[in-house]
Amino acid sequence: MDRGRKPKLALPWILDFYLILYNSLQAIGWIIVLSKISKRAIRDLSILVAYDEAGILICLVNSGFFMSLLQWAGRSHILFCIICQIEEIEKTSFVFMVFTAWSLSEVIRYPQYVLYMLGACPTWLTWIRYTAFIPLYPVGILGEVVSMYMALPYIQRSNLYGNLFELLPFGYYSFTTVLIAIYPFLWMPLYMHMFKRRHNKLTNSSMTRKKTAIKKS
Repeated sequence: MDRGRKPKLALPWILDFYLILYNSLQAIGWIIVLSKISKRAIRDLSILVAYDEAGILICLVNSGFFMSLLQWAGRSHILFCIICQIEEIEKTSFVFMVFTAWSLSEVIRYPQYVLYMLGACPTWLTWIRYTAFIPLYPVGILGEVVSMYMALPYIQRSNLYGNLFELLPFGYYSFTTVLIAIYPFLWMPLYMHMFKRRHNKLTNSSMTRKKTAIKKS
């Protein structure tokens, strides 16, 4: 036995297994979310009960460890600090808009990543993943901004999170007001970055298809 040679670790295999399992569970969770809010909207002809139908489940699956920090922070703030805390906001159509945009994005993203890890991702699914964000991101952001704006009167009236901000020179109402004003500027770099990723991914996918076709010919 060569004592100078370090044994190979099984970390890559374990990491791949974890990523496949994690993304599979996230995919299942978001599929359930989309199914529940869609079924309730069709059955009751109402989009005002999205939170009642899937709010708790979204709180559980919205743990995107691999999601960009900015996007994760934005979603978590809207979900936990606004929607979950203000009952009047829970019943608005904009919550349905937000939940639907999030769900559609994730039921595409997670299955695509799992199939990619397994080496079985079809080209059309990659195209959908890196194209669907074009309309879905603006829709989700609009719903988030409007939800925050509609929450302002309730935040001011109840002095929401007043204890947490008592040592600061501003309150949560002021914080949310400023956040609404700068939200598009925070979100736009991420949106532009997604276009760059789309170009790279679809270009690479196209080159892979051409190489495969050449080998087969």
